[in-house]
Amino acid sequence: MASQRLILGSGLAILLVISAASIGLDVKSRSEIDSVDRTLSILKRISDARQLPRSVESAARGFALTGDASFADEFREQSAALTSAFDDLMAAVTSAPEEAQLITGTRVEVQRAVALGAELIRLRSAGDTAGAAALVSAGESRALTDKVGAALDRLVTEERRLLRIRTDQSKTNGRLLLMIDLAGVAMILLLAIALTLTARRASRELQGALSATKATNLSLEGKVADRTKDLGAALEELRRSTSVMETTFRTMAEAVLVIDSAGTVLLSNPAAESMLRYKPGMSVQRLRALSNVFQADGVTPMQADDMPSARALRGEEFDELEFVAKPVRGAPPMHLVVSGRPLRDGDDTVTGAALIYHDITASRETEHKLQQAQKLDAIGKLTGGVAHDFNNMLTVITGTTETLVDSLRAQPQLAKTAELIDRAAERCRELIQHLLAFARRQPLEPRTVDINGTVVDIAKLLRPTLGEQIEINSVLAPDVASVHIDPSQLANSLLNMAINARDAMPNGGKLLFETSNIVLDDAYAAVNPDITPGRYVLLAVSDTGTGMSHAVQDKVFEPFFTTKEVGKGSGLGMSMVYGFVKQSGGHIKIYSEEGHGTTIKLYLPPARGQVEVEAPPPEPVRRGSEVILVVEDDQLVRNYVVTQLGALGYKTIAVPDARAALALVDKGEKFDLLFTDVIMPGGMNGRQLADEVQKRRPGIKVLYTSGYTENAIVHHGRLDEGVLLLAKPYRKAQLASMLQQALGE
Repeated sequence: MASQRLILGSGLAILLVISAASIGLDVKSRSEIDSVDRTLSILKRISDARQLPRSVESAARGFALTGDASFADEFREQSAALTSAFDDLMAAVTSAPEEAQLITGTRVEVQRAVALGAELIRLRSAGDTAGAAALVSAGESRALTDKVGAALDRLVTEERRLLRIRTDQSKTNGRLLLMIDLAGVAMILLLAIALTLTARRASRELQGALSATKATNLSLEGKVADRTKDLGAALEELRRSTSVMETTFRTMAEAVLVIDSAGTVLLSNPAAESMLRYKPGMSVQRLRALSNVFQADGVTPMQADDMPSARALRGEEFDELEFVAKPVRGAPPMHLVVSGRPLRDGDDTVTGAALIYHDITASRETEHKLQQAQKLDAIGKLTGGVAHDFNNMLTVITGTTETLVDSLRAQPQLAKTAELIDRAAERCRELIQHLLAFARRQPLEPRTVDINGTVVDIAKLLRPTLGEQIEINSVLAPDVASVHIDPSQLANSLLNMAINARDAMPNGGKLLFETSNIVLDDAYAAVNPDITPGRYVLLAVSDTGTGMSHAVQDKVFEPFFTTKEVGKGSGLGMSMVYGFVKQSGGHIKIYSEEGHGTTIKLYLPPARGQVEVEAPPPEPVRRGSEVILVVEDDQLVRNYVVTQLGALGYKTIAVPDARAALALVDKGEKFDLLFTDVIMPGGMNGRQLADEVQKRRPGIKVLYTSGYTENAIVHHGRLDEGVLLLAKPYRKAQLASMLQQALGE
């Protein structure tokens, strides 16, 4: 009895310690993630501010040399932007004294540089060209600009060092969490075994005592009754403890499988069914057949001897073995990390294994987006520097060739050669302008633009350019806000996207322009770290072409990347659009499905004075209680939808594709609404799924969702008029409103 209580007390105490450690590490991990987000935000602000000191100095020097008033206007605009950028940087590093001190010192140099520029403009405006030339020759302004750039470089170096430290700490915390989870599972198994053995021993002791004391049964009857009572209490305590351990085991977020030496699953938890698609009665061999398994790179197949179960059954102990499972039926791939321990008997023979799986798909997706953003930023800095140097050299080349052309008029053959050089230099200049657009270093002339009028004008110009086989349509919101951008760059961007759409529709198709006002909230910004939440004007360009694979979408903004034949595209069109949108303070998003078409969404900043307009107060979000079947192939989106629906009070059943949804329907699963993506892999889209479900359950209610805009979906002919569609991205209030409409509330 005492040993049982000791085992129970010790086991529960250890479990409490493990739980406390896990909670503490989880809190620390979240803190590290917040620190990483802060560091990325500071790096973005530094990137935005990096070119401003040079722009201020160049504008002042340009006015001093030419007297052109546009340089003075540019100086004032860039000076204001530079001061604002350093104020933002100062606010972002208030919690870091050393960085704040560096920014404070640098801001003094910035103020001095701005004052020198203002003095230079004043001297030139007053006609004191000699004074202006002396001030330029002194070189103090350029030296201050270099010092500011060096200070920003030091700040970038420090922030990147902190980012590496916090990333390493986050990984360390992840490892510790996995080890703690494994220790918890092992402790539960050991406690169960120890308590079972203790109970059996106690039972045997009781039987022996009854047999040995038959002769004195009457005198010992009271003692037997007491012992029976104690044993009953011990068994009740054992039952309660087993219930606690079973509850803990079943509610773990990690998937757990305990197998024997033949691969038969002896024990599993619910997370194994949802994460690994395990069904009761499956062996690990059958479970493995559901997916193609690859190494962590997602490309190299994992050999049978390297599988987690095989390694554990060989007696190996391992942690953080990462692999990628790609289901054979078209569901999205999963990145998993597994820890394994062999189970041994008294003779130290391996009799089975315990495996714990952790789903890191979401974190890998976030890392991929971050790497893409960092790659584009790095390419942009390199491209901008190279383009700037080439511009300097081309200035000399074009000026020299002009002189050659004029001086060789009397020699036609040589003059013709000089003209060829001049045309080649002009072609280089155009190429460099595209590179500067991607690097966000092109000179912009933003002003308030009526975006609807611009789209209408561009559509008229495109009709003869694209040809009669391309049908052009527009759906323009009448109340759309004006935008603050460079109109010529917007026109070039629309032209580039339209030409790409035409090339994706060699046999003809439809091109659609749409505009609307939109608000990007914190939830959208959480999965798109390069966007600031707030009000934007949406300009969407949709086509019915061949679409793009995920691999192409990852590279579509890179300079010189193209899927066209050699000689039919420079690969700079979309990189120019990307640079223009980012430099204008906007956001760009591509939604594409192979064989179905593409929608490119530009989120552009409203004109000054329109951002502050207060929207009417939103109607209170109504809560529901119905059961909703969610069908979404993107795991990140699926998890987000389930979270939002749960917050609205709905119960959810989530599956990745149409086949899984129909399997639930055929099993008799009860639900009130089908909420499905329109375009999905696996050979059956959302509309086909809805038709099959309604055959089985007439009258079931359906709500569709898609990354295409609503008009683009109808335009593509995928949905009938009047069918309810919720376009991505959407806010919680929009989701609630559409659910109420679909459910007929």
